Amino acid sequence: MSRTASAVLDRVAARYAADPRVSAMSMAIDQPSTGFSWSHGDTGRSYFVASITKLYTVAMIMQLRDEGALALDTRVAELLGADTMRGLNVHGGRDHGPAITVRELLTQTSGIPDYFEQRRPDGGTYLADILRADAASTFEDFLAMARALPSRFAPSEPGRAQYCDTNYQLLGRVIEAATSAQYEDALRRRVTEPLSLHDTWLFTPRTLDRHDEAATILHGRTPVRIPQAIASFPPDGAVVSTAADQLRLIRAFMEGELFPTRYLSEMTAHWNPVFSRLDPIDYGIGIMRFALPRWQSPFAPVPEMIGHSGAFGSVLYCVPERGLYAAGTVNQMRPRSLAHRVLLQLVARVR
Repeated sequence: MSRTASAVLDRVAARYAADPRVSAMSMAIDQPSTGFSWSHGDTGRSYFVASITKLYTVAMIMQLRDEGALALDTRVAELLGADTMRGLNVHGGRDHGPAITVRELLTQTSGIPDYFEQRRPDGGTYLADILRADAASTFEDFLAMARALPSRFAPSEPGRAQYCDTNYQLLGRVIEAATSAQYEDALRRRVTEPLSLHDTWLFTPRTLDRHDEAATILHGRTPVRIPQAIASFPPDGAVVSTAADQLRLIRAFMEGELFPTRYLSEMTAHWNPVFSRLDPIDYGIGIMRFALPRWQSPFAPVPEMIGHSGAFGSVLYCVPERGLYAAGTVNQMRPRSLAHRVLLQLVARVR
């Protein structure tokens, strides 16, 4: 890649960074095969990565799998107890909760309701609630919220999947049970310290005073300040990181530094739509795919990207077709597609 290519990327990034909906944008791209590296903004600036946190959780589950502490088809009730799982998926007049497996949590096929954005009978959502008024919640609170919502399908019902943060709350508790350690401690020992991610840390009730170290999140034009809520999401949305550290993570995730690479072919062999059939985001085993249909980009086909994104406007992907890794944030919740739009414009210009 040439200086000309970098200059083109600079212009694209500057245009988006000037958008008033964007807050403290940082983006970074690496293409190891060519030695190309590019960045925009302060790639050492901390931001809330939101659901990209799930990749850290998945990496630890795969480590525990490799160590023989669990199997993908282990029933979660065997690890957490039947009472924890009871009532989490009641569908067709039957309680499926105690039969749900680790695999079904990872693939978003458990049928457990999503505490975060699934609508209640009154039309409200937990997300809307915390945007109005910040509040702390516990693991038990989230399970109670899920039990109060309808299950849309039985576990592993063919062709059915639903993006669900409750699944990853449970996986976090699985990690704690299998390691006899708090999630935060397991994360540090198993991921951040081995990879020397010095600027990556977990936002918890003990670190509320560090909230302003991270870039400001926007919801449209409105700043979002929900520290107590974010601190309630350790395994599904509470990691704070930087674009530079995020690039290190996705390379380690994809290249076998965190768990055996042989697992990746299984993790990416089958994809399920988790939002709608028209949405370009699918889920494998603990990993997200962004694949824009050809009809949505007929003149410039977009290569598929594998990794994860987050509701605060963060993206972290590998682009296998181009040997490319990309990380960054626009720190914007609405429109949620904005970070992907920026990423697509950048990736399209790197060959």
